[in-house]
Amino acid sequence: MDIVVTGRHCTISPELREVVTDRLATVSRLRDRVIRVEVDFNVDDNTRDPAHATNVQLTLRSKGPVIRAEAMASDKMAAFDMALDKLKAQLRKAADRRKTHRGLRTALVADAVSTTAQQPETDGVETREIAGMVVTGDGPLVVREKEFDATPLTLAQALDEMELVGHDFFLYQDRDSGRPSVVYRRKAYNYGVLHLNVS
Repeated sequence: MDIVVTGRHCTISPELREVVTDRLATVSRLRDRVIRVEVDFNVDDNTRDPAHATNVQLTLRSKGPVIRAEAMASDKMAAFDMALDKLKAQLRKAADRRKTHRGLRTALVADAVSTTAQQPETDGVETREIAGMVVTGDGPLVVREKEFDATPLTLAQALDEMELVGHDFFLYQDRDSGRPSVVYRRKAYNYGVLHLNVS
């Protein structure tokens, strides 16, 4: 397992690099086939809140999905420990979910809701196009736009990837139907899934 430690706006001491490497050795016991772990330290001395001065992002790359965890703290070691705890919790939760919910496919299906948006009349209000969307007046601002390569997944695989990334939802293409689908977390450790019927 390769461990790459980088620092933005900070230096990484050999002692810190050694501690990080030693503590990350435990990750390989929780996740098989780990190829590489990237540890990014980012220090912002101009932040108003000292508790958010150091940001650490851990990215675990394996033959399966990419797994990320992130944390902020006042110093590098505290932020790293918090991010590592989050990463381990995500790995344990995904492993537990695989054990308990293996093959449980139909119980997680929720109805898809489709709505059609109508173009409002502008009445002389300024309109502009942002990320392919027509915005009237101050409207919503698209802050980030991303594209990802996707391979068709089963519902169980999509749930697994959602847990590993640590998000509350996961967009995927359903392997059986070919439809765009979103799996999402509901209350009390339940999940839902939305399927789009593309015409």
